Amino acid sequence: MKTVPFGSTTAPAVIAGMMRIHDKDDAHVRTLYAAARDAGIDFFDHADIYGGSMHHCEARFADALQLSASERDEIVLQTKCGIVPAQGMFDFSYEHIVGQVEGSLAALRTDRLDVLLLHRPDILVEPEEVARAFDDLEAAGKVKAFGVSNHTPRQIDLLRTAVRQPLVANQLQLSLTHAPLLAQPVAANMAGHEQSVVRDGGGLVEYCRINGITIQAWSPFQDGFSHGVFLGNPEYPELNAVIDRLAAAHSVTPIAIATAWITRHPAGMQVVLGTTTPQRVHDAAAGADVVLTRPEWYELFRAAGHLLP
Repeated sequence: MKTVPFGSTTAPAVIAGMMRIHDKDDAHVRTLYAAARDAGIDFFDHADIYGGSMHHCEARFADALQLSASERDEIVLQTKCGIVPAQGMFDFSYEHIVGQVEGSLAALRTDRLDVLLLHRPDILVEPEEVARAFDDLEAAGKVKAFGVSNHTPRQIDLLRTAVRQPLVANQLQLSLTHAPLLAQPVAANMAGHEQSVVRDGGGLVEYCRINGITIQAWSPFQDGFSHGVFLGNPEYPELNAVIDRLAAAHSVTPIAIATAWITRHPAGMQVVLGTTTPQRVHDAAAGADVVLTRPEWYELFRAAGHLLP
């Protein structure tokens, strides 16, 4: 498995998201975990809200696997906090961050989180509150590294006015067909083109590259926000024809090509898998070791419907 820079260390280019294990039995979770490890994935992504109730998927993961102390040391556990569905709000207060970490530690049956991400931007964020929470969690050995999810450059800069720890990751939606992060700058300043509209504060990928923040691509096979996958989707005949041809050329499956399109980017991005099908984990992970040529990458970009001026 190809690795990418991650804070002061490295991490696999493909990581396993645990958002959909809420209704899976122990045997299925164990098989999924084993498939990830066999594919070279030792990095598991959670969030406190996954599963429909606080900490449900985190608890399912721990209950199913019953990891020994040595096994726990072999993997990276990442979780997120900040969304409060029951109250329809986001919360980056000191009390909420610390309280949710305690809940995640209990659910995951571990004494520390390797990575904690702030899930979606809290409009009422007070950077000093976040900084105090991060400082206390780090000093107590409960969180080793910190990052964000779905944050713009200016939102990150605001946090950095008080937060002293490096923000090692920013988890963002990105796929071949949902790629404003990459497509917008190509069409910058082109009046009348939807693709030229700035949606993320501008230059988010470049900002993360400059500041050593690893982009984690969520929903890497979705055609948009909860609209379904583009792979094999008859609404994307040209794209799938190109994907299928490149999959055959590289002796991999189509899902590997969709993965490779993201991992080919020199920013060193991570692909966050959401599948609970062990074979799809294996097939997708193989894409991290496929190095698309520049012509192949741009052919996929164009076939996905993005404007190349």
